[in-house]
Parts: sequence; structure tokens; C-alpha cells
Amino acid sequence: MKNSQAVIFSLAGPALNEKERDFFRASSPLGFILFARNCVNPQQVRKLTDDLRDCVGWHCPILIDQEGGRVQRLKPPYWRQHEPMRVFGERAENGDFEGAVESLGFSTLQIAEELVAAGVDVNCAPVLDVLAPQTDEVIGDRAFSADPQLVAQLGLSVCRHYLAAGITPVIKHIPGHGRAAADSHKELPVVDAPLSAMMHTDFEPFRVVAGSEVGRAVWGMTAHVVYTAVDPDHPITVSKPGIEGIIRRSIGFDGFLLSDDLDMEALAGYGRVPERCGAVLESGCDAALYCAGKLEIMEKIAESVPKLSQKALERLQKAVEFRKVAA
Repeated sequence: MKNSQAVIFSLAGPALNEKERDFFRASSPLGFILFARNCVNPQQVRKLTDDLRDCVGWHCPILIDQEGGRVQRLKPPYWRQHEPMRVFGERAENGDFEGAVESLGFSTLQIAEELVAAGVDVNCAPVLDVLAPQTDEVIGDRAFSADPQLVAQLGLSVCRHYLAAGITPVIKHIPGHGRAAADSHKELPVVDAPLSAMMHTDFEPFRVVAGSEVGRAVWGMTAHVVYTAVDPDHPITVSKPGIEGIIRRSIGFDGFLLSDDLDMEALAGYGRVPERCGAVLESGCDAALYCAGKLEIMEKIAESVPKLSQKALERLQKAVEFRKVAA
């Protein structure tokens, strides 16, 4: 496994241009994330993922957000339209837990089939946020339920199915975005709930998955949310007490930890995007995520972003090895 820069990059359109190709070859990011702007049809996406890996010279991770519902980058008519996770949560809440798990497993394997064909091997799903009365619409029906145990059970089922199909799942938004009443794409949400309350609700699905037999195989994505009971001054993504104390110790997640997008307004107080990248890595994230695909910004990030740490490489290797065995 190549010791790459600790960053996931993106690109502007459906094909690599020569400047992007030269830059990615020289900078050697850990991997790439795709968006709807990059996905036209199955043949084009497969060529793109092959070209991206050819750029960096190894079978690097290629990510996507293919949750179902309103958050899926591979869209009809070439790909199936999948149900949002809330549909399965409601079915379970209404007394048909076994039916919910069965239909959720079928949907997950359908998504995995499409991703494997496209050359994508990491899916930024499932959402393990626990719904609350104030949950912002940015989460909404992307989450399963307000019941943390139900979220944990359904989320763990999704992770197991993805791994069995050769896809690495990314549990998000750790340690929980459900209490946030604002959209972190647009502003910095602040949650004032007591730590004891969050430990038994918001954090619980992440703890269950982290403590399961697949815990070391899944990745995690941080929440750009301030939890005043944890760190009143910083969102979790740039908080050492949040990452070391809550995510790593209290929740027990020792998998590969990725930041949410550096370009989101919740991180506006941490300088320009390259400075934000440094802040999330210094706070304990294993890698940073940049989604806007602007070459000039990626060039600036590449000037200062470090290589993956030894610990991050170990976590990444464990995840890859487990996925191969599971599949």
C-alpha cells in the first residue's frame, strides 16, 4: 500500500483533464471522491475510476456518497433510484423489523453491485445519526430513526452487507449530527446537550458498530459540530478532546477516520481550505476530505499536507484486509 498524502481529492468533471492528471500523479493523494458532476453513464464512470488509479499508480480508494434517497451520485436512468434510510427505519418501527432488515439488505447489495461495476470501493454510508425533534433537514430522511438501538442494528446490517460485497462503508457523522439544528454546509452547528445524554443516544450506534466484528473494517467520517460538553471552542473535526476522548476512547472507534468536507462553512473559522486541512490532521483525523474539485485549491493543499501517519496506514491496511476476507 502506497504511503500517500493524507487527503482525498476530487475533480471538476466527468473526465480527467491533463492538468488534473499531471497534478494527481505528482501529488499522490490517498484517493478520490466522486460526485454527480463526475458521473454520466456506467462506461464513463468505470473509465474514470480506472484513469484515476492509473494516475497514482496503485489501486487507491475511490469514494462516493451513494446513500439512497436524495443523496446518491449515481442516478437514474443508468442506475437505480434507492430508498432513503428513513423508509427502512419506519418499517422497523411499525413492527416489521425482520422485513425492514431483509429489504435493507437487498437494497444495500444492489447499491454495492453498482459500485463494484463502477470501480468504486468506498461508500460514505450509512448515516448513523439519531433523529431528534430539532434535526436539520440536511440529515432528515437520510437517518434511520430516533431510536439509537434501532439505528445501531440497521446500520450494522448495512456495514456487514457492504463488506461482504467488497465495499468499505463509512459510518457518519461521528459522534452524531442528529441534535444539530443547523446545516454544517452553511454554518457551524452548536449542540448544548449534556454528555451523559449523548453517550446513551447519539454516540450509541457508533459504539455498537465500533465494538462489533466489523469495527476495524469500517471507516468513520467526523461531524463538523460543536458539542459544548466535549469542547466548547471547536467542532469535533478539529478537536483533540473530541477525537481522542470521545471518538477513540468513549466510542471505541479505532478505524480509519476521515474528516467531512473541508470546504463546508462550519470550518470557516479555521482559515482557508489548506489551513483547515492542517487543523483536521493535527487534531487526529487520519485523512482530510476535499470535495469541490478546484485544482488551484488542491495545489495549495498539496504544498503542506503530510503523508499518512504510520497509525493511519495501519488502520487502512486492517480495513483492506478485513474487506478482502469478508468478500
